[in-house]
Amino acid sequence: MPHLRLAWNHPDLRSTVFTQPSRLYRALAIAEAITWTILIAALIARAAGAPGIVVTIGGGIHGFVFLAYGATAILVALNNRWHAGTAVLAVASAVVPYATIPMEIWLHRTGRLAGDWRLDATDDPRDRTWFDRLMRWFLRRPWVLGALIAIAVVALYVILLLVGPPGGGSAPCSCG
Repeated sequence: MPHLRLAWNHPDLRSTVFTQPSRLYRALAIAEAITWTILIAALIARAAGAPGIVVTIGGGIHGFVFLAYGATAILVALNNRWHAGTAVLAVASAVVPYATIPMEIWLHRTGRLAGDWRLDATDDPRDRTWFDRLMRWFLRRPWVLGALIAIAVVALYVILLLVGPPGGGSAPCSCG
């Protein structure tokens, strides 16, 4: 079967996860919850005698997705013009295992995830600010925005790796 290359606006791609803020947010909220499972399973495995590297790997995966979820929550919050408290709560929900799922459900039920990406200016005076113009410029160029977010997430991830794991220490404890 030949490999097909589809244009970004091809009908088969219009239903992808990136086409609406709600879809992107939901995908990252679920991914964040899944990585909690990976991390918790790694902690249990280490307690059962598995090598500490399982926590390092599980924690690394979880940490990366945690940062990607946070970036997504901020992007969707800006696009959908959430109040600052809602945005902080969305990001903070990633700290509690599995809390991103009920957070996504609440945001959906309260209409905070409704709507499309704000690609065009409206009559709303907020659309004339430099910040909204910049956001629309990036949203019209999703590959540039995605690359910028990916670079920021990777840079923050590397910095956090250099700082060390939460709670101090340099390696997972093999407290036997």
